[in-house]
Amino acid sequence: MGLIVVSGASGRLGGRVARRLGRPMRLLVRDASRAPEIAGAEVAVAEYRDGPAVAKALEGAGTVLMVSAAETPDRVGEHRSFVDAAAAAGVGHLVYTSFVGAAPDATFTLARDHWATEQHIRDSGLTFTFLRDNLYADFLRFLVGEDGVIRGPAGDGRAAVVAQDDIADAITAVLREPGEHAGKTYDLTGPEALSLGDVAATISAVTGREVRFHDESIPEAYASRSSFGAPEWQVDAWVSTYTAIAAGELAAVTTAVADLTGHPATPLAKLLET
Repeated sequence: MGLIVVSGASGRLGGRVARRLGRPMRLLVRDASRAPEIAGAEVAVAEYRDGPAVAKALEGAGTVLMVSAAETPDRVGEHRSFVDAAAAAGVGHLVYTSFVGAAPDATFTLARDHWATEQHIRDSGLTFTFLRDNLYADFLRFLVGEDGVIRGPAGDGRAAVVAQDDIADAITAVLREPGEHAGKTYDLTGPEALSLGDVAATISAVTGREVRFHDESIPEAYASRSSFGAPEWQVDAWVSTYTAIAAGELAAVTTAVADLTGHPATPLAKLLET
């Protein structure tokens, strides 16, 4: 298996994984001052777009966790740079955090980026495992506006939202025994598919705050987000999160979390209680 490298180790997901591994590893970050302090861990600094720096950071790596880069118009380019550097460094196994329904025509625009990245990894010849996450359950509470309303064109569609801790547990299991998961793709989901009406009701029940869901039209969705001053590609991504739910592309529930970790996926209500 060799040395494990965890990219994005200063972020929410990579940091969770690094703290779980409990073995010597190398943490790949953009800013060394933000790397988590973990006994026995080395720290390497590189940005995904800097191929030579990434290749140097991955020298001697047996297994590498590639956490997807921050959302930007050039994310696919950054991913390709990282993958090419991993191949050049002779990495044995690349574990990539993707997204459910990754496809060239996915409704959620950023899932298209993940599909393009997956294809580049396949074409690189690297041994791989793809972990396709559903929407993060941890972020649902932040969809609630100051007026207690979740707004978006999701209709009655459902999403099998998944807790970040469950994702981290699943990734850790793969990194510890990568050979068992070579060439496999796992869809990581929560235990049930929820409509945003269900999400609102659950938040209300757990927090005591009255929350409801308003099903916007697509023009309403764009108009209500226009005040943020975000670039067009980002607004498209925001709105398409909801239209992907409406289209049923995020509704499938799997047992992958339980299969990989040995524990059931966390229900939204339990997550909100913590």
